[in-house]
Amino acid sequence: MARTVQPDQQQSKDDVSLARVFFRGFFWPIRMIGRGLAWTAHKPPLKQIGHGLRWFFRLKFMRFLGRILGFGFFASSWQELRQVTWPTRREGRRLTTAVIIFSVVFGALIAVVDYGLDKLFRQVLLK
Repeated sequence: MARTVQPDQQQSKDDVSLARVFFRGFFWPIRMIGRGLAWTAHKPPLKQIGHGLRWFFRLKFMRFLGRILGFGFFASSWQELRQVTWPTRREGRRLTTAVIIFSVVFGALIAVVDYGLDKLFRQVLLK
C-alpha cells in the first residue's frame, strides 16, 4: 500500500505564516551545517572539513555572534600560546624543584623571623 503524496497547492506570498518564517530563520544554521556536512561527506579528508568550517565561521552571522561572545579573545590567546617556547620535561622538572626549594627556605626564614619577633614583643610588651 503505497501512500500517494499530493502536490502542494501554489501559495501566494501573503499566505506565508509568521511561524513558518520564524522557524525557517531559526533552523537556518542547522540547515547550513547540514549542507556543509553534505558537501564534505563525499570527500572526507580533513582539508575539506577545514574548508567547510572556515566557510561556516566566516558567515556574517557567526562573526557577529563571535564578537558578542568575545571569541576574539580566545583566538588571540591561542596565537600567543603558539608563540611560546615551552621548556623541555627535564628543564620543567629542574625549575619546579628550584621553586619548591626556594619556597621551603623562604617559608622557614619567615617562620624564624616571626618566632623571634614574637618572643621579643612578648618580653617587651608584657613585662
